Amino acid sequence: MLHVCDLHVHIGRSGSGRPVKITASRDLTFENIAAECVARKGVDVVGVVDCASPPVLEDIHALVEAGEMVPQPGGGLRYGDQSATGSAVTVIPAAEFETYETGGGQSHHVSYFPTLEALAGFSAEMGRHVTNLELSSQACRMPAAELMTIAEAFGALFVPAHCFTPHKSPYGACVRRMTEMFGDAFERIPAIELGLSADSFLADRIGELADKTFLSNSDAHSLPKIGREYNIIEMQEPSFEELRLALLREADRGVAANFGLDPRLGKYHRTFCEECEHMAAGQPPVLECEACGSAKVTRGVLDRIVQIADHGEPHQPEHRPHYQYQVPLQFVPGIGAVTLGKLINRFGSEMAVLHEASAEDLGQTVGAKTADLIIRAREGTLPMRAGGGGHYGKVAPKDTGQLGLPGVHLR
Repeated sequence: MLHVCDLHVHIGRSGSGRPVKITASRDLTFENIAAECVARKGVDVVGVVDCASPPVLEDIHALVEAGEMVPQPGGGLRYGDQSATGSAVTVIPAAEFETYETGGGQSHHVSYFPTLEALAGFSAEMGRHVTNLELSSQACRMPAAELMTIAEAFGALFVPAHCFTPHKSPYGACVRRMTEMFGDAFERIPAIELGLSADSFLADRIGELADKTFLSNSDAHSLPKIGREYNIIEMQEPSFEELRLALLREADRGVAANFGLDPRLGKYHRTFCEECEHMAAGQPPVLECEACGSAKVTRGVLDRIVQIADHGEPHQPEHRPHYQYQVPLQFVPGIGAVTLGKLINRFGSEMAVLHEASAEDLGQTVGAKTADLIIRAREGTLPMRAGGGGHYGKVAPKDTGQLGLPGVHLR
């Protein structure tokens, strides 16, 4: 069976109101995330990456004790009664931590756990290495290889996060090759997360990634951003064990498709000058400002990948699935909270609006102009202004400015 999976969603606050992810919305509680996936997003499996935080662990245990979440035999937690409501979501508890390499550079990594017992054991161990375990993505004062060893001791799947972003990622901030970080242990890593500013075509210019499964996840810091990137994964049932088989591409399981932003919509696609705020427009790699010559730039994902690539074009292995570009409804001009509510009420979920609703039905719901933009977004024909330096790219149907470099990421 095919399942919609977003495996990187943050917690903003615990159920008691204690902060977890400072930069995330207060509405991102464990229970609200599960309810959003069931009621609005059409997400079948969600990875919540702040579950090692003690107050979040308390929330999980409370929901289990109340019978609102049920541990699954294959691992993971089921929220919602599918037989009664027609929908439910499986939560894979996970933890994101920041590591430091001895040669310099910081990076984030997500560990996914099969059971609450394993998660609680990992949390207790990490309390010895982290100053404030309650907060999200905390620095654990160790290199990534050491964190991986600890996570694996508790049965975790270990996945390097948003691997190309200029801040706190393996390729963007630490090394040219992940084997420099992990050595032979890199073979044990089943998958890597692409991040919003990259796609599989860009990542497949790096030879050491040929055997890795690629994940496209939202890294959501608010409820509406859940599912802005996601994966279609072939699993017999939504559970941790089935996810493990899928990431390893064993027993006919695997990622069947990646759905992600056009990389130009990501916050770090092109190099951005911190002095004059110029966005790179020339052929990558642009490593200093084209306008003022400053070296004080935030290097773009596209520019970094071209800088370190083994191949001028993607060398995609046979197992690599289709990468489908999508423009989340929040990026489409004219779609605010009220219009989004109308669309979801009519079609059932954001996924249905983005990929299934007909132009005629969309027009009846939100008018012909907005319906046309949704269809053009689905078809990949909307022009875009590339993002960089922490600023999202934009859909720009009337913009005559710099629209990125169409074709440079080789769709």
